Amino acid sequence: QVQLVESGGGLVQPGGSLRLSCAASRNIFNIYPMGWYRQAPGKQRELVAIITRGGIANYADSAKGRFTISRDAAKNTLYLQMNSLKPEDTAVYYCNYQGDWGQGIQVTISS
Repeated sequence: QVQLVESGGGLVQPGGSLRLSCAASRNIFNIYPMGWYRQAPGKQRELVAIITRGGIANYADSAKGRFTISRDAAKNTLYLQMNSLKPEDTAVYYCNYQGDWGQGIQVTISS
């Protein structure tokens, strides 16, 4: 089991940017993929972006061209850079590794 702690959320105006971080309790990046998910009120949790052990990134259609997933193995940290944010990006964002979840971080896009 690995502990995951998200940070970097908050309230941003439409068109703004945020960078989420997910700190892992141990080095896991070279083993299995890691991903960012989000859950908006009244909706199911959905995949936003995933990065493979080889560093290949894949994105949900809603995130393509605006979000970038990356990792820093030396810091055991996963990132999600989110640009051109829209109100529909408002959700609780979670990082995931092999069934382990962080506590989630609120992202609110509003003017």
